[in-house]
Amino acid sequence: MKNEFLDKVKDNAFVQRWSENAQLEKGDSLTKECKSELWDFTRINVVQNDLQELKELWSHWDDEIKQLIYCNYGDIPYLLDVKVDRYFFRAMAQFWNSAYSCLTFGRVDLAPTVEEYTAFLRCLRFQVDKIYSRAVNTPTFVKRLMNITGMSEQWVEAWVQQKGSGKCIPWENLRDLIQTHPDMKKRVDVLALSIYGLVIFPKALRHVDEAVADLFDRLGEGRFIGCAQLLLIWFHSHFWRVEKASYRPFFGDYSPLKEIVTISRKDDITAEKWMAILQNLQEEDIE
Repeated sequence: MKNEFLDKVKDNAFVQRWSENAQLEKGDSLTKECKSELWDFTRINVVQNDLQELKELWSHWDDEIKQLIYCNYGDIPYLLDVKVDRYFFRAMAQFWNSAYSCLTFGRVDLAPTVEEYTAFLRCLRFQVDKIYSRAVNTPTFVKRLMNITGMSEQWVEAWVQQKGSGKCIPWENLRDLIQTHPDMKKRVDVLALSIYGLVIFPKALRHVDEAVADLFDRLGEGRFIGCAQLLLIWFHSHFWRVEKASYRPFFGDYSPLKEIVTISRKDDITAEKWMAILQNLQEEDIE
């Protein structure tokens, strides 16, 4: 079994060449006769942090405090209630075009954009502008944590850990601050940081990594470590006609995140069923 698995493991360069050759032979869009072979080369990992503690902390806050986080950080708390369907992601991986870095459904090529993600989160305008800029003199992780948490340098240095090539802080320490910090504004800031670190940019389980400061810029070692919840919402926003759902993306005060968590969906769809759904998508189904 081990040898069989190792025989299927190919490096990124091989997959890249395979994809480019397939496109030269079959064109830019998949045909009915084209059967994806990415299943043999792609490993989908949707391991997630346990968000129950975060949900409980959020649920115990009153509406006035919750409004603080909505005003300052957009709709990120709704991500806590978005269910991730691992079978959906296994199926969707078959439509990933590594040569063009997009998803190909029939005759339509799609890829999520930073603008769409920030619209889903309903980020403030000044936060969106920061996506395309990088500070010249970036503070150290310790200094950033001191600023966000309001804690002393000694406290931060005592809990910051080195994991792999980066630094991080355990979720347990941030959880304690959310519960006990005397400044409610700091509690809100730390909870938002925790959602960014555990949900939007997860890297090490139960830890918040220093790279959360690099908004929507998490490419490395041939892998994308990103937010499965946001990718799921992106998919539904483009294929709402298939679901016959009343999505109204980007209109007024409409919240895609709020709507998607209130819509009841089947959670027993197999990977094979998802494959059939995605293979049968028509151009007019895609918004």
